[in-house]
Amino acid sequence: MLESISAFIDLKTILIVAMIFIPLERVVPLYAGQKVMRKRWLNDVFYLFFNSIPIWIGFVLLVGSLLVASRFVVPEGLGNIVCAQPIWLQTIEVVLVADTGVYLAHRAFHAIPFLWKFHAIHHSIEEMDWLAAHRVHPVDQIVTMTVSLLPIYALGFSSTAIAIHTLIYHGQALLIHSNTRIEFGPFKWVLASPAFHHWHHANERQAYDKNFAAQLPFIDALAGTLYMPERMPKAYGVDDPVPPLYHQQLVYPFKRAGSAAGNQLRGYAAVGTENPESEA
Repeated sequence: MLESISAFIDLKTILIVAMIFIPLERVVPLYAGQKVMRKRWLNDVFYLFFNSIPIWIGFVLLVGSLLVASRFVVPEGLGNIVCAQPIWLQTIEVVLVADTGVYLAHRAFHAIPFLWKFHAIHHSIEEMDWLAAHRVHPVDQIVTMTVSLLPIYALGFSSTAIAIHTLIYHGQALLIHSNTRIEFGPFKWVLASPAFHHWHHANERQAYDKNFAAQLPFIDALAGTLYMPERMPKAYGVDDPVPPLYHQQLVYPFKRAGSAAGNQLRGYAAVGTENPESEA
């Protein structure tokens, strides 16, 4: 019974979000010619409905085990001090701490070749819209959520502040991926906008490895990774051969890793058998 109610609530939320963003992308589109059912939209619908299951299972297991270990690191009583703060202050602190974690994890997924194989799936999006925000490999999302949210839980922030941050985070994630021409004016340096995040997805050399923050662009400004010119990107996506379908994308990073390991072993074997007469 509880499972069916939860599923209904989730479906209702999805319908509400769709009813907001689909018309919004028609009223103030960034690319007016882009269709609602754009390329690979059905694949991203599958992500929307089914990807949360492996993500939450992995996240709960990983964070649960790490929280037990964090008890030996976090001073006893710190949680009471943190939780005693006003909700508005806690919310600001949660956003700052969480987005710093997102920045670090996100940058690692770009810098480390093995991790990039997972993150390349999100960057394979060639037409940006609100639905594209859901195309994320579970490993990518589990690691990023853990790095950003583990300190929040370990420090003892209130559930209300965490809930407010979660609501803001998810709403902003949909907006920054959306096919909308919405400008924040001078606040674009403080709050992540579609222009900010679209440049992160741009398949243009000067935009590579830029704009890692999810909510606060000034983190990129401080780290020297901010890139937000006046124009918008001409192309999105990656040059990697990412397969088009959900089940193929789930195994894609592991297949590439296995293939690389196999090639390395074959290389060792070739070296070992080269010029056998010289060993005699």
